[in-house]
Amino acid sequence: MQFKPLANTGILVPEICLGTMTFGEQNTQAEAFEQLDYALAQGINFWDTAEMYPVPPKPETQGATESIIGQWIAQRGGRDKLFLASKIAGPSQGGSHIRDGQTRFNASDISSALDGNLKRLQTDYIDLYQLHWPQRPTNFFGKLGYENSEAQNTQTVTSLQETLQALEAEIQKGRIRYIGLSNETPWGTMNFLQIAEQLGLSKFVSVQNPYSLLNRTYEIGMSEIAKYEDVGLLAYSPLAFGYLTGKFRNGARPANARVTLFSRFSRYSNPESEWATEQYAQLAEHHGLTPTQLALAFIKQQFFVTSTIIGATNLDQLKENIQAFEIDLSEEVLQGIQAIHQQQPNPAP
Repeated sequence: MQFKPLANTGILVPEICLGTMTFGEQNTQAEAFEQLDYALAQGINFWDTAEMYPVPPKPETQGATESIIGQWIAQRGGRDKLFLASKIAGPSQGGSHIRDGQTRFNASDISSALDGNLKRLQTDYIDLYQLHWPQRPTNFFGKLGYENSEAQNTQTVTSLQETLQALEAEIQKGRIRYIGLSNETPWGTMNFLQIAEQLGLSKFVSVQNPYSLLNRTYEIGMSEIAKYEDVGLLAYSPLAFGYLTGKFRNGARPANARVTLFSRFSRYSNPESEWATEQYAQLAEHHGLTPTQLALAFIKQQFFVTSTIIGATNLDQLKENIQAFEIDLSEEVLQGIQAIHQQQPNPAP
């Protein structure tokens, strides 16, 4: 297992982060414990969750993922050996059932969200606390074309300064160690960093955004910020909901796959994505690789990636994903990837 610095914190995190959003929906507590035990045995002590999880979000399961992890911590111990990341849900996207819709990024709602996070996780601090998506109207979750109008710029949007000050107060209380962004844009990232610098507040140390062979939009703008501002990417959906494993080739729909179970997960099923996915699968096979190895090894070799978030619904998948990080892609393979990307760039942003 390779480790990389988390910005300038002095903390080294593994190049693999365990994603947990299936815990409590597609995975039982026993299955989740099996994954957590195995990941930790492989040196993966970086785990990512959120108050909204599991996904898809529903009132009856909201918070179950954190509760399962909290049960693991209570039974196994060793909290100090973990680097635990969680998130606060913003308005609208997670559902009004979360904290009765009190989901702004102000001091009151951040404090309330954190109370819940800590209680479910059975801990008194979170190592990395992330804003799950921007509170303001902007592009995320695959939305293209910035259409913000004056009508949307209401006074209900918390200022970035107020959000930073609220997070700083929680850091000073010891309930948060570091802060991160998620589904954020270049404008939002730079403004947060500049305000923190001006006011002497803690800076965000990571950005958790989607990044895969089917969605390399992070390279446009955000990668430059990672280089010059030392805010690395925590890459999520690296296998594009499983499409890049090849298991959906030729129209296949495995019985327990997320895409099969939940119709809302259609982000990677458009014709352009399916064409590109097939090209990447054939490229992998030509070089004696699995599609999973190609997809994950490509991400780990990007300079702006701090850690790649992998999720699995069974232990065999988790093992395959972890083993993929032992691969280093040759220049010939990288050129092949680039040739496909030029023909069909970012078909599933």
